[in-house]
Amino acid sequence: MKRNIISLVVFTLLLVNAGYVRCVGANNYSPLQTRLAEEFRWLQEETLVWSASKYQQKSSEAPSSVSVVTSDDIRKFGYRTLSDVLKRVSGFYTVNTRNYEDVGIRGFKLPGDYSTRMLLLIDGHRINDNLYDSSSIGANFPLDTDMIDRVEITRGPGSCLYGNNAFLGVINVISKKAENIDGVEISAEGGSLDTYKSRASYAHKISDNSDVLFSISAYDSNGNKNLYYKEFDDPSTNNGVAENLDGEKFYKLFFKMSFNHLTLTGLHSLREKDVPTAAYATWFDKPFDTIERRSYAEMKYDYSYDKDTSGYVRFYYDRYVFNSDTPYQSPDETLYYNRERDLSDWIGGEVKLTRNIFGNNNITIGAEYQYNINQNIVPAYDAPYDIFPKDESSSATYAVYLQDEFRIRDNLILNAGVRYDHYESFGGTTNPRLALIYSPYDLTTIKLIYGTAFRSPNRFELYTNQIAYETAMIRPEKISTYEAVLEQRFGKYLQGVVSGFVYKIDGLISQIPSAGDWTIYRNTDNVDAKGIEAELRAKWENDLSASLNYTFQDVRNTQTDDVLPISPKHLIKATVVFPLISDKIFVSSEGQYMSSRKTVQGNDVEEYFIINTTLFCMNIVKRLEFSAGIYNLFDKIYEDPGYEEHRQDAIEQNGRTFRFKLTYSF
Repeated sequence: MKRNIISLVVFTLLLVNAGYVRCVGANNYSPLQTRLAEEFRWLQEETLVWSASKYQQKSSEAPSSVSVVTSDDIRKFGYRTLSDVLKRVSGFYTVNTRNYEDVGIRGFKLPGDYSTRMLLLIDGHRINDNLYDSSSIGANFPLDTDMIDRVEITRGPGSCLYGNNAFLGVINVISKKAENIDGVEISAEGGSLDTYKSRASYAHKISDNSDVLFSISAYDSNGNKNLYYKEFDDPSTNNGVAENLDGEKFYKLFFKMSFNHLTLTGLHSLREKDVPTAAYATWFDKPFDTIERRSYAEMKYDYSYDKDTSGYVRFYYDRYVFNSDTPYQSPDETLYYNRERDLSDWIGGEVKLTRNIFGNNNITIGAEYQYNINQNIVPAYDAPYDIFPKDESSSATYAVYLQDEFRIRDNLILNAGVRYDHYESFGGTTNPRLALIYSPYDLTTIKLIYGTAFRSPNRFELYTNQIAYETAMIRPEKISTYEAVLEQRFGKYLQGVVSGFVYKIDGLISQIPSAGDWTIYRNTDNVDAKGIEAELRAKWENDLSASLNYTFQDVRNTQTDDVLPISPKHLIKATVVFPLISDKIFVSSEGQYMSSRKTVQGNDVEEYFIINTTLFCMNIVKRLEFSAGIYNLFDKIYEDPGYEEHRQDAIEQNGRTFRFKLTYSF
């Protein structure tokens, strides 16, 4: 561990020192001019965020700890997926099972949990489906990464505004506008593992108040040709080698049109992934894939009566489809399949109003309704194994919320909010958030935050209990969080954030054995957690920038005092963007360290430290961008823990890979 941490610190300090030497002495301002420039620059560059309060505000005044990753970061670091974006953020880490990538936040990531305790949004639209409540952060994220303008990461409970799944955090992906492209843009890329991707986008600003954007992309990767798993090392299972079972492909469509205050948005994605791990006791080295389709259409009307009153009304339709033909071996060694066909459709709407009263009160009120037309889980085993009933159900939820941002003084804000959600399955739940935000000095902000959030039992968990004839009701999980945040600017270039948090989860929904061979879901365990996040960010002239963040997290089962599986104690991330030629050629590097993690089987997955490096070129040839990225530069062998459905205790990740990318606009 010490060697990896020292390597990361040295890596960061060398690059930051190079940037400092490059910049020092660049300006010859008087002390007064320097101070005025610093103050003005700070006011100009104060980040605005929307997700913490459902309206634009300074990040220093948001009732949460917020991070923002921009499209510029995505291009310069060569991020390929939303998962790549989240890996750089303090307190976040991911697990890749070679079927899905899932996210852990502040030390919490249960085996088999498909990111259900994080709310994922695109332009404020919920992406978590209504069958499994899963949020997609890998290649199955339905918006092409090139179409991302910025990602707002809001830590802590967000149920006071968003309801279900806003448990540990809210990720809001803001899509690009027509003005960000304004013409035709085509992109092509290729890389390791026979990986290819192409994209075509068109955007046009029709008038000052209307525009249109359309984008289509396709991706195909053969993946690793041979993956060895010692747990299957037997002649009957191809000596543990899964051949040509790591491929992946997707197609993504995105459409957005605005006219005055009205915005129409449409999205459709299809992703197919081969599964090499023989999860769920399937027949090893047999073709096995999962296919997901995710679509939505939304109509949103933003209104503003006067400078003090604004809001929106939106209506939407969503669809999620999951298909899988899963191979199994019968007792007589013949092949049969579970041909699962899951389908869900839902419609809904939201109305929100924000009004400033007396000049120092921003009051937000809103209401939501969602009707789940179909929540169909349809396992269909080949005869004679077709013993599971279909689940074809529907349901409805509604919610109301209220938030008040009360500016007690110019440098003191009290933010209080509450939301009530009602579900047909369990009834109602109420979740508040309270934040005191104090700025004793111009460049210093202190936040004290308390909030609760919930995660409702999802349709799959309820269905599993039904087929096991389990009648006990599952209640929602509940989390209570206390957090203190210090945000500090140090002169012109440097800013820092330190957060300390404590949270407690009650009634964790877990899978346990039942009568016979059944497993059911029950509220079983409680969790206690504490941690610290610290980050330094610097930005100098000529687009030179660097960041370093560290997270300590201790997350334990309250009953046993055991550290939870898949929960690392330490995370360290460092990034550097170095301009070789100003505004033309950049080298970006990032280092990521993760400490050891406990596996489901009680062993440890070793710590690791990897470096990714990207060369990014722009403005050399007019309208042409080029990038070349190397991921896992030193070909580090590392693993992620497997889940309960895996025979593998740990699953090896990719070694060194590369990608080349060209983007041309006209």
